[in-house]
Amino acid sequence: MAEDTLTTTTAGIAAHGSPRLPSVDIDTYNIELKDDEGFLGDRASKGAFQRILDASRKPLKKNGDDPLGKKDTKEISKSTLDELLVGDDVAAAALVHGAIEEFAQELAYVTRRFLKTKSWAGTECIVVGGGFRQSRVGELAIARCDILLKSEGFNIDLVPIRHHPDEAGLIGCLHLAPSWIFEGHDSILAVDIGGSNIRCGVVETGWKKAKDLSKASVWKSDLWRHADDEPTREGAVKRLTKMLKDLLADAEKEGFKLAPFIGISCPGVINDDGTIEKGAQNLPGNWESSKFHLPRSLVEGIPTIGDHDTAILMHNDGVAQGLSEVPFMQEFTRWGVLTIGTGLGNARFTNRKPKDKAKKDKSKDKDKEKDRKDKDD
Repeated sequence: MAEDTLTTTTAGIAAHGSPRLPSVDIDTYNIELKDDEGFLGDRASKGAFQRILDASRKPLKKNGDDPLGKKDTKEISKSTLDELLVGDDVAAAALVHGAIEEFAQELAYVTRRFLKTKSWAGTECIVVGGGFRQSRVGELAIARCDILLKSEGFNIDLVPIRHHPDEAGLIGCLHLAPSWIFEGHDSILAVDIGGSNIRCGVVETGWKKAKDLSKASVWKSDLWRHADDEPTREGAVKRLTKMLKDLLADAEKEGFKLAPFIGISCPGVINDDGTIEKGAQNLPGNWESSKFHLPRSLVEGIPTIGDHDTAILMHNDGVAQGLSEVPFMQEFTRWGVLTIGTGLGNARFTNRKPKDKAKKDKSKDKDKEKDRKDKDD
């Protein structure tokens, strides 16, 4: 029975954590690069920016000249820092700008290290997501890093993710699903699991407006900050199942045609059988146990959606955020994503050419070869 349930979770779709998805190949994800100081991700995370800002404040605090006052750095919100950038207190603005510059230097260093790896070679564009991006401070740091890399001769674009980081992971789950799902349905259930929060949502495909899913949007979402409640693993799964059931009921009342599919974005390395190999240490309980299988647990709680068996596909959270950008990355062949949050998520993608475009390119190659032979003759 357990094997039947496991098969049902991915029936007719790709395997969990699959390197090959409908529109892209995933060349690599969740790389944990190191240097003499430890993991590179620790140098370009939300915590890294806070440490940089705090280090700048320390000597000023001793003299009583800290323009940010006595408040602890971790307690200063992103919106407060954004306001300081444009406020009348030039000293405070200068302090924040200094921290942005130093963080941009660190982000540039980390990005260079990624670009030097074999799996990231030939990357043409990098999308930067994560909660840090959703602020003026984050946008300036990304833009400054882009300038630094270009000044060093890197032919690459560094751009902020288009969707709100809270929604990008949910929207990215659409790209885990096979295209046949969209023909008879207008929405899916999606889950974005993080070290502090679990967010569930009903994602409208917008497929009738744009077959490339560029018009996709989150109709409704629900957020649970599990870090505050410190639940057991089983308690977290039970709460997640209820959140999905409530959204399912709301969507059906609203008249949505939900696909029998749930996409899950989750931290860590996802095995093809739906277990988590590593990287889930911040989640409640032991999610890396071989006996724990989140997709199977959710299917037991939600066996059907509409008149069909529920299919579930789970992938890494950085991958899912990156997938939300697929419609807007078609001018590139190889591109990546970095997500700045508690850690530094990462993934590199290669677009697969549509069949008609591949045929055109093949035809052009033949014409070029014919022209070359004519010239030789």
